[in-house]
Amino acid sequence: MKIICVGRNYIDHINELSNQKPTEPVLFIKPDSSVLINGSPFVIPEFSNDVHHEVEVLVKICKVGKYIQPKFADKYYNQIGLGIDFTARDIQSKLKEKGLPWEISKGFDGSAVIGNFVDKTHFQDLQNVSFELKKNNEIVQKGNTKDMLWQINELIAYVSQFFTLKTGDIIFTGTPSGVSKVNPNDELEGFLEGEKMFSIKVM
Repeated sequence: MKIICVGRNYIDHINELSNQKPTEPVLFIKPDSSVLINGSPFVIPEFSNDVHHEVEVLVKICKVGKYIQPKFADKYYNQIGLGIDFTARDIQSKLKEKGLPWEISKGFDGSAVIGNFVDKTHFQDLQNVSFELKKNNEIVQKGNTKDMLWQINELIAYVSQFFTLKTGDIIFTGTPSGVSKVNPNDELEGFLEGEKMFSIKVM
């Protein structure tokens, strides 16, 4: 299983981190060891003092594909879900300043929360799906897929130019604004169209 993540796909998040708007999707990979085991708490790693939550809509690939055209991309997934891309922001910032790859700030153990998945036919319009993250029962991130710079089918087509997509691969489609530091004892809950998709305890 590959975890392919898309960065800078919501303009409000780009602005809050003072990043430049990309002309094409920004991609990075999380290893399978980054997946947080279901039911386990997220343990803040000892090497970071500033880990941020980034809630994202997930797409689960259901068939092998390469050089997929956008008009056929919907045949390559049948479920969407919700998850968190935990990011060691302090580590990422230092690496970006040096022009170095920043995978260690994104792909460390436990950094990928993969919540429940729902059949895509459950939604009337995949380009208008709302989602949110609550921290300690307060909404801290709220987004809608209509605000993506690149929609799901466009992302699948783009990703498949570089990586052969295989059954079970998961695409993290980007996060809206509102990312912030997590602290021990925080409770994180993710909702997709009002339905709870995951609940995580931070330690």
